[in-house]
Amino acid sequence: MGELQKLPNIGKVTENQLNEIGIKTIKDLKEMGSYEAWLAIKENDPSACYNRLCGIEGAIQGIRWHNLSDNDKKTLKDFYLMYK
Repeated sequence: MGELQKLPNIGKVTENQLNEIGIKTIKDLKEMGSYEAWLAIKENDPSACYNRLCGIEGAIQGIRWHNLSDNDKKTLKDFYLMYK
């Protein structure tokens, strides 16, 4: 298990995708942010979904993505729909 899998919502597949785009540490992820990280993953995996975006944001916040605020979920959904 790598460092990123210690975060909520990050499993082996997502960690591998993050590693492929240059994110190796929690600090790297926080510096890039969920939007940029998700866009970079989407370039390699067009099936990257809304749940993946929420999962990354939840990991950054240190919570399960289901517990993101309604405002955060709406903002993430609006962003996702722009790139769907």
